[in-house]
Amino acid sequence: MNPLGWPGYAAQLERARERTGSAESVSWRRDEDAVVITFDFRFLGGSVGTATGALIEEAFTDAYAYRLPVVSLIATGGSRMQEGMLSLRQLQRVARLCAAHREAGLPHVSVLRDPTTGGLWASLGASADVVVAVSGAQVGFAGSRVRPDPRPDPAYTAEGQFAAGTVDLVVSPGEVDATVARLLDLLTGGDAVHAEVPYALGADDLPTDGWSAVGRARAGDRPRAPAYLDDYFDHRMPISGDRAGGVDPGMLCGIGKRGTRSIAYAAQTGTATTPAGFRTASRLIRLAERLALPVLTLVDTPGAANDAAAERAGVGAAIAELFGVVAEARVPITTLVVGEGGSGGALALSSPEHTWITPDAYFSVIAPELAAAILKRDDVRVLADELHLRPQDLLELGVVKGIAER
Repeated sequence: MNPLGWPGYAAQLERARERTGSAESVSWRRDEDAVVITFDFRFLGGSVGTATGALIEEAFTDAYAYRLPVVSLIATGGSRMQEGMLSLRQLQRVARLCAAHREAGLPHVSVLRDPTTGGLWASLGASADVVVAVSGAQVGFAGSRVRPDPRPDPAYTAEGQFAAGTVDLVVSPGEVDATVARLLDLLTGGDAVHAEVPYALGADDLPTDGWSAVGRARAGDRPRAPAYLDDYFDHRMPISGDRAGGVDPGMLCGIGKRGTRSIAYAAQTGTATTPAGFRTASRLIRLAERLALPVLTLVDTPGAANDAAAERAGVGAAIAELFGVVAEARVPITTLVVGEGGSGGALALSSPEHTWITPDAYFSVIAPELAAAILKRDDVRVLADELHLRPQDLLELGVVKGIAER
């Protein structure tokens, strides 16, 4: 227990055990629905040493044996200095355990309590399928005593990590148990059957020409993704962020319950999709694939964001990644175009073989106005017809499988 012969370490351990009544900074238990790992910050700041790593390994091994999810309730200052590199190497041990758990198709939910800093945030916490943070908690790789500027900064909070796309949900302390219970139910209720096509919520008649199809899709009173998701699911919970510093509020991702089935969803809301949006959708579909959840995607975008910020953030690579994830997916993906289907930014989110469209939507290689600019024409309305972008045109061309009914 004192591999470096650190002066006074044995006495520190003894005092921590007397204060907490626990043998180590981590304990675990097997419940009916999950294996729960709990950190105690009172025990040497929730730090992780070799004995702590052994307990975490026990927990993951038990979860694997019983095919159970893991819930990690984290409160830690990081690695235990009194054990030097033997402590730091526990991060590799934890990473291996998390990777094996993912490979087995078992969920992992982490709850970041106050504080969650250091290597355990960067291994056990951030690697979970869904990351829940307690409001007001200090969360960050760098603790306050090792930062260049120790003054409080929102970046090192639960809310700051949520804004940066590394946390899915921020909840109050009293909401943690109910939130985790709902997540476990959603993450474990999948099957390999296509999600049902949602009913059309808007117009039920088809547009007479291409330009009217475009106008209906752009109408401000047309039902948007939130209305479709509310109508389709009994309840749902979001995931947020691309885990690379970005969030796109125009891409709604999460898992919902429809009857007894859990279905993952990625839904555009009518705005230009940013690189963070495409990466979040890719993350959602990968998660669904590992947990054997069918996927529903709702397409509604004028196209991918095409400003300089999007280029600097790698929009082309983000779209390519999503195309690849959809192409390789081993779970069924159902797509409904509910509004604008603008070029590759819309197609990237679409199922190659199971895409449907509503009567008040369109799908096009490019928006008619942009086609006119490229072709140096001023007859936008004529171009809209020539693009064959109406729902009935797309059905005739074989681009969509059907037109959704009300």
